[in-house]
Amino acid sequence: MTAVLDPVALAQWMRAQGAQVTGGLSAVRVGQGQSNLIYLLTDEAGARWIARRPPLGELLASAHDVAREYRILHALQDTDVPVPRLVGLCEEEAVADVPVVVMSHVDGTVVDRMDVAESLDPTVRRAVGLGLVRTLARIHSVDVDTVGLGDLASRSPYAERQLRRWTRQFEDSRTRDRPDLEALTALLQANIPPAGDLSLVHGDFHVCNTIVDPATGAPNAVLDWELSTLGDPIADLGTTLAYWPQAGERPSGTFAAPTLPGFPRREEMAAEYLSASGRDGASLAFWHVLGVWKIAIICDGVHRRVLDNPANAATSGVPTPESIQATIDHAWEIAAGYGLAEQPLLFRARNA
Repeated sequence: MTAVLDPVALAQWMRAQGAQVTGGLSAVRVGQGQSNLIYLLTDEAGARWIARRPPLGELLASAHDVAREYRILHALQDTDVPVPRLVGLCEEEAVADVPVVVMSHVDGTVVDRMDVAESLDPTVRRAVGLGLVRTLARIHSVDVDTVGLGDLASRSPYAERQLRRWTRQFEDSRTRDRPDLEALTALLQANIPPAGDLSLVHGDFHVCNTIVDPATGAPNAVLDWELSTLGDPIADLGTTLAYWPQAGERPSGTFAAPTLPGFPRREEMAAEYLSASGRDGASLAFWHVLGVWKIAIICDGVHRRVLDNPANAATSGVPTPESIQATIDHAWEIAAGYGLAEQPLLFRARNA
């Protein structure tokens, strides 16, 4: 049994699934992700695949469930949602101490570093942004019952489920007291919108979780389905906007590439999605604020996992207490922009 991946045992398992693996496999960790660990597998003929496994160390209940992610990817294989082709789900202890999902390697570019974003022509940057939300509309058009995902999660009101789940995640993994985050939780609880449509929700839909054609900006694959569930599709739009900073905003701890010239602004992204999906955006303020709130909680959880086990740190670095605070401040600013709350400095002065 290995603590990460055993390439020899994995190659044997892949051949048993029908994969054409030539010789031995190398496994190298890749990507900027802070959650499940991603490995590029390469055989002696140069063929490539991707393997995903949970992070190392003690995990929160229901977190990093790659078997569930496999189920979702399997259900989407024959839809018009672009996803990698699957090799299978490996649950053999000779390969790893946890389940591992193995899938095809998809050619293209992941816009997960500033130098990658800067290398794109501004017209391609615009296409990346608009293609992102059009793809989101395609995800939300999937009939979950037809593809076998109708029982993926509860169909109870999604906003309440999200608030319960992420409040519990914060309580279970918090690194320090954060009264302004708790106050933001109370603000969200006071502004829960009426339940909307029910669809497959990606749960973490942003530019770093897609592979795009560097020449056209068209999406080649959507990645990282571990947070997917059934819920309100506007929640996904809120998450996408939460990860989409704009020029002129102070840094919030999120990836700054969308501030470069060419990338569309958030209001244009929202309008494009609503046009492509035919949905109403009345609840977007709530879901946008909740999206930033959730990012702060996720980042705090990543910080906790790295404190507990430094081997979980991504090569791009890890969230810091300062960047987490910046994200919380950004959530308050977004809430204030929608008229839901005061600016963060006013909030702090009132609660000092």
